[in-house]
Amino acid sequence: MPELDIDKDRDIQPTPLDLKVLKVLVESSGRVVGREFIARQSGIDNTSARRVDASLVSVRRWLGPEAIVTVRRRGWMLSVAGLKLASYIIETMGSQL
Repeated sequence: MPELDIDKDRDIQPTPLDLKVLKVLVESSGRVVGREFIARQSGIDNTSARRVDASLVSVRRWLGPEAIVTVRRRGWMLSVAGLKLASYIIETMGSQL
């Protein structure tokens, strides 16, 4: 898997919800997490289950397609390189949470 470059000048405009979903992925690094877990941990379990999917699409746009690994029928996890970039984003934009 290729390394991801952290472009500190990248124009990232995440919503607070997208940042919460990203934070759940960072906190769960090394583990596959499902839609329900992400929804519960990010506080959106009272909305459509597909809202998590929409946030993951946004997160993939900032991190790149290789950053989030889809594990069929189980969920998602951050790649090692994706974790590096995601941690940087949470660190710099965490005040929006």
